[in-house]
Amino acid sequence: MGNRISSALIGMGIVLAIGLSVSSFILGKHFKTLGNYQQKIMVKGLAEKEIKADLAEWSVGVEVKEENFAKTLQKLRDSRPALDEFLKRQGFPETEIIVGNESVVPNMEEDYTGTTYRRVQKGFKGSQTLWIRSRDLPRVIQANKEIIQSVADGNPITYEAPNYLIDDLESIKMSLIGAATENARQRAKEFAKVGQVEIGAMRAASQGAFYILPANNDTDSSSDYGGTYDKSTIDKKARVVVTIEYGIE
Repeated sequence: MGNRISSALIGMGIVLAIGLSVSSFILGKHFKTLGNYQQKIMVKGLAEKEIKADLAEWSVGVEVKEENFAKTLQKLRDSRPALDEFLKRQGFPETEIIVGNESVVPNMEEDYTGTTYRRVQKGFKGSQTLWIRSRDLPRVIQANKEIIQSVADGNPITYEAPNYLIDDLESIKMSLIGAATENARQRAKEFAKVGQVEIGAMRAASQGAFYILPANNDTDSSSDYGGTYDKSTIDKKARVVVTIEYGIE
């Protein structure tokens, strides 16, 4: 009887010892992983610079309405020379003008029957769009101011506000990424100084949002999401955000 009890106790002890060893191994791995996870710091870097638009895109066109397809097309073609003459007076060379196709489609309008609204066809609508793509921004600005007079003279001319763009946007972005990365490292060093540790090697990096803002925009955004491309102004501000993870020594 005594031998059986002793054997059982010995067996229980062996099982318990194995269990403790396994638990110790698992806990040790857990704390080691947790320690490695904590030995890092993640910061955002921000860089920006003042830039100027060097390219303008401007959309103008002709739009007419008539009772049938043939009359609409003819009126569209009769109205086009007034727009061509205007662009010629403004000094735009043909190489800067892209001419779109003529279009004639049913003219659909809302009609009130007394109880409900319904869409009905009322003749046809003809249109043609021209795009000006020029590096002569002052010329585009002046033409945009003067085109309203052609409309006032009775010409069926349409136009939109010009878009002012940056031609070599990628090189600007690349230069800002380098500056933002350096900014992130300086921020990481400040955090590490407070914690009395040293910054180690870069572990991971990602580019966040890229902004092209009006020059007078003072929004201090460092969001990783979205991004903006202002096309309404010539003087702009480019801004990029990066997220960097460093090891801690």
